[in-house]
Amino acid sequence: MYRAPVEEIAHTLKSVAGLRKALEAGRFGDLGEDLVDAILSEAGRFATDEIAPLNEIGDRHGAVLKDGAVTTPPGWKELYRNWIDGGWNGLTGPEEFGGQGLPMLLSVAALEMWNSGALAFGIGPTLTMGAVEALEKHATEELKAKYLEQLVTGEWMGTMNLTEPQAGSDLNALKARAEPVGDGTYRIFGQKIYITYGEHDFTDNIIHLVLARLPDAPAGTRGISLFLVPKFFVGDDGSLGERNDVFCSGLEHKLGIHASPTCTMIYGDGKFGDQPGAIGWLIGEENRGLACMFTMMNNARLAVGMQGVAIAETAYQKALAYARERTQGRAPGFAGEGMSPIIEHPDVARMLMTMKALTQGARAICYSCAEALDMARVSEGDEARAWAERASLITPIAKAFATDVGMDVASLGIQVHGGMGFIEETGAARFLRDARIAPIYEGTNGIQAIDLVMRKLPLSGGDTVKALISDFKADAEAARASNAPGLDGVAEHLDAAIADLETATAYLQTATSQGRQTDALAGATPYLRLFGLTATTAMLARGALAEMDAPEAQGRAALAKFAALSLAPEAAGLCATITTGADSLEAARAALA
Repeated sequence: MYRAPVEEIAHTLKSVAGLRKALEAGRFGDLGEDLVDAILSEAGRFATDEIAPLNEIGDRHGAVLKDGAVTTPPGWKELYRNWIDGGWNGLTGPEEFGGQGLPMLLSVAALEMWNSGALAFGIGPTLTMGAVEALEKHATEELKAKYLEQLVTGEWMGTMNLTEPQAGSDLNALKARAEPVGDGTYRIFGQKIYITYGEHDFTDNIIHLVLARLPDAPAGTRGISLFLVPKFFVGDDGSLGERNDVFCSGLEHKLGIHASPTCTMIYGDGKFGDQPGAIGWLIGEENRGLACMFTMMNNARLAVGMQGVAIAETAYQKALAYARERTQGRAPGFAGEGMSPIIEHPDVARMLMTMKALTQGARAICYSCAEALDMARVSEGDEARAWAERASLITPIAKAFATDVGMDVASLGIQVHGGMGFIEETGAARFLRDARIAPIYEGTNGIQAIDLVMRKLPLSGGDTVKALISDFKADAEAARASNAPGLDGVAEHLDAAIADLETATAYLQTATSQGRQTDALAGATPYLRLFGLTATTAMLARGALAEMDAPEAQGRAALAKFAALSLAPEAAGLCATITTGADSLEAARAALA
């Protein structure tokens, strides 16, 4: 059973992602460590005691669609009510609309625990939080007054409606249309697919954010607008009125996250109302909807990264417990009676250490992205711009590397279990099934890699990535200067990985500046992994050097050394792939025919 690793989460927040330094500087008002610790402790208790016990039930039962209504698994509706009663939905929400206005750092830490407890549960509120941010930044004051408070508290949930049968990652192909009514509203027509929590029984209203085209819109993504479309109309007094012309026509039968309803939504076929067309209200400006939606999507990408961390943590905990109990063979040097616990076998220990290092590295990367978002919000001028650009740089790494880690760690967890891992009853397979979607949605990981190379490396003429790499160099130098026990060799291996990262970065920057797009794109995915592994090694070293007198210090040093000597050397091969692999890829394309 999952137990929230509250102490490790707190350590990563405070000593790796920089929360303690920000608190000491007063960057988050009167928020102090005592309150942070209390929030993390209670979030961990809720995830461990209330969410996690319902995970298996949710997986087996799934969401059910009958007569247009979706029923979630037994106990889930009550779980959601307990969750919003605890105020968890409004952690980072605007205070003027009932939120607590806390830093993103606390939100992502809590998100990790919700999603470790049950990914199918945690994924729903994530979209509501994104809807809150999109409305707060782009909606009219009238829309904010009518909808924001209920979304902030979680009394209503929000969705994000982009994908259509013919328009996945490429929104140029989007066909949903919006027709002006003449009174400031629009009638929305079209079909959206893969809509998470598009219909459910958690709340009595659902607020859909929908991308659609106006009749005179320009072609391509420049002609997309964003609309707020409620399931039920809301009166001026906040009461719910008639049903809008939108409904769920089907649920997807998925590989994993069975309890999360993934819906096909139909807008404007005349099922409800006096005439066809779901009534919606424009958010932001006409034909500028994608910019508004990306406010929601960028934070959703970080949240998805946290889902990768969450699954990895849960899979690691289960594999570790199994390896301590399962006996088989006799490991070298084992002095006990009978067979050894399999954790004593070197290869099993290697797998478990890999799982732990990747999980904690991905956690540190995601938390560092949240730190940058927070610091951009509380800073001004050039400092705010620098932090915002750092957040933009780290976001694709956080999303893609962390969700790849979720897959890798869940797969290793099955391997640790051996044949029992392939049997559903043990629960190890569920983590792999649940994890598989995360590298796909909110922009596939290949798209994240392209974004990193083509859009993020050029930020501030390359100074943004240079500054982040300089931080990694400082981590290496700190490890070298510390002479700390257990960290021998860490600096040298981290130096080598950083050198490979710099070489690959320079190559890709040159390729993009010279218009060698194929060379840059061919190296994008291995480059993102190279960045993630280097950041993992640097941040684990940073964490090991903090609080050296803590009881956990020895274990953190051992983990940092393992990462430096066992994971960081992969950087050399990735660098070679990035700088020389494009030609071989082009030559091999003929074999795909």
